[in-house]
Amino acid sequence: MFKVRYCFILLVFLLSSSITWAQKKVVTMKIDDVIDPRMNRYTELALAFAEEEEADIVIIEMDTYGGAVNDADDIRTRVMEFSVPVWVFINKDAASAGALISIACDSIYMAPGSSIGAATVVVQDGSAAPDKYQSYMRSIMRSTAEANNRDPNIAEAMVDEDIEIDSISKAGEVLTFSTSEAIKHGFCEAEVNSIDELLELNDITDYSISEFTLSSSEKIIRFFLNPIISGILILVIIGGIYFELQTPGVGFPLLAAIIAVILYFIPYYLNGMAANWEIIMFIVGIALIALEILVIPGFGIAGIAGLIFTLGSLILVMLNNDFFDFSFVKASEIFQATATILAGLFGSLIIMFFGGVRLTNSRLFKRIALQMVQNRSDGYTSNFKQESMAGKTGTAYTVLRPSGKVIIEGALYDASTRGDYIEKNDKIKVINDEGTSLKVKKLDE
Repeated sequence: MFKVRYCFILLVFLLSSSITWAQKKVVTMKIDDVIDPRMNRYTELALAFAEEEEADIVIIEMDTYGGAVNDADDIRTRVMEFSVPVWVFINKDAASAGALISIACDSIYMAPGSSIGAATVVVQDGSAAPDKYQSYMRSIMRSTAEANNRDPNIAEAMVDEDIEIDSISKAGEVLTFSTSEAIKHGFCEAEVNSIDELLELNDITDYSISEFTLSSSEKIIRFFLNPIISGILILVIIGGIYFELQTPGVGFPLLAAIIAVILYFIPYYLNGMAANWEIIMFIVGIALIALEILVIPGFGIAGIAGLIFTLGSLILVMLNNDFFDFSFVKASEIFQATATILAGLFGSLIIMFFGGVRLTNSRLFKRIALQMVQNRSDGYTSNFKQESMAGKTGTAYTVLRPSGKVIIEGALYDASTRGDYIEKNDKIKVINDEGTSLKVKKLDE
């Protein structure tokens, strides 16, 4: 009896194992928005997830009007090099860059009323880009179609309106296929209404589907890529630096500015939009502004250059430019990025003027800042000199601009002017000796 029961359990185990082995693992992902660095990163993460899940098939649900060619090319290459079959289910539109990615997939399926094509490269105003970009798009469309045994001439006709194919495309019109036309000319395997129907059509009845979704951390990164959030971060960056300079040593405004810088740049960097040179440009800009404020009196070339570098880098980070090449950047994107930065700048200026007074009167500020006045008449003084130095003369030991050191009667003292420049070895006269340093002026000879 025991042997029979044992054999029965073993048989059940083997049967269940065989069923598990036969089951197909399907991973689905969606390209349902503009193709840009964010979508580029999304597809990279999705395919990495498919590898971890040991998927047998990856299905892309497509509905996009296209986007950046360089990001589409990255996705195309990633799809073509993937180790398991990648199928695409076009659920309405696969235009422009979306058509390129679809053709890169091993199989194409389309919902009723869908379309594929219209892959002409356009610039900011919607007009066709220069021929060198069209030539590049024609080339990758052709090579992608050839790699997947599709007609390369038809793929090219989706880019170039001058290509005419008998009974398929007319000169002067960029080729776009409906579902039935795509099936007829080999750019679609079949018309389906859903992913389940797609799998059933391929005799896959026992399967498990895992839909890729962004993790919480990736959703947070996308949250900080929102232009409104970017504007708020810029406000914190500029406002934090300003209040730190107004109340040096407090630390909190500077810490807030540093955190805002990190939250601003890291999401764009992870999404491939913030290039190293753009981050370096920002650092150089801040350094120039600090140099102007702390070392060079007034506000001149260094300060203006610092503002241009700082604000320019913040704008460029938001744009998918290739080292100042804006061929594939829409005018609306440039306007939005510039408006976001300017809104953050003016917002911080408003806070500086109207919020500064409120800050100094706040309970928190009074806890960390000295509020009482230490008058000399009350016995407060920082003058520890045995005798008054006012009226005494000496020599500038260093250049004073406006601070430096002077020699008086063989002793070295810290000194500063009221904004004047005094060269080394110039004669000086002490006009005030209160405080920790002497206040001097140049002695006219």
